[in-house]
Amino acid sequence: MKTESHNAIITRQYATQATAYLNSTVHAQGDDLDLMAQRIGQRPDATILDLGCGGGHVSFRLAPRVHRVVACDLAQSMLDTVAQEAVKRNLLNIVTKQGAAESLSCPSESFDVVATRYSAHHWRHIALGIEQMARTLKPGGMGMFMDVVSPGDSLLDTWLQSIELLRDPSHVRNASLQEWQQLLAAAGLAVREVKTFRLRLEFSSWVERMKTHTDHIVAIRSLQQHAGAEVTEYFDIVSDGSFTVDTALIIATKA
Repeated sequence: MKTESHNAIITRQYATQATAYLNSTVHAQGDDLDLMAQRIGQRPDATILDLGCGGGHVSFRLAPRVHRVVACDLAQSMLDTVAQEAVKRNLLNIVTKQGAAESLSCPSESFDVVATRYSAHHWRHIALGIEQMARTLKPGGMGMFMDVVSPGDSLLDTWLQSIELLRDPSHVRNASLQEWQQLLAAAGLAVREVKTFRLRLEFSSWVERMKTHTDHIVAIRSLQQHAGAEVTEYFDIVSDGSFTVDTALIIATKA
């Protein structure tokens, strides 16, 4: 029986996937990234935290608009890839920092903006991660939180979490919008804007990006093929396994 911690599983899962996430169209593009850039505007004196930076797409998009970006991730392989790509793009104001969301070593009130994108569903303790982001945010600062979100409905939620976990054993949970808003309020952050999106996931690239085990791919396809009409219709599942999920960008401020 394995005795790895959850964080060790995350690190192992992503040790060889950094390039795949750097080149992933799903992660490199999106209306949410455009909206993040719009809301930031030009802030030449601002310092930003990109928590759970993954392939670095938030860092790359925002770096030309601000003074400094701290790209933080648990996986050193991700950070190495981000650092190399930042040099290629001449984004020399991006620095990297290794660490877990729940135990940030950054000083309190050190960032003008904190952001996370497609990362929080991996955190074992999402409330602690959000609390750490709030702690390191300056008063009046902006927080941007983006992720796949649960539809909230019990049937749809169970189905979503099941296929996410089968695809990636480092998955913890996609929170619903209501849960996100409650977590942010508990951390002292006031929600100012919520923008929802529908994200289409092409099945073969979705599982290939994570190198999902063949047995798990079979299980996911079996779940899809035996799903009820409500699930099939909501997630728009088609014959090749491709489907659609809800995502949301939440923008909040610290009092």
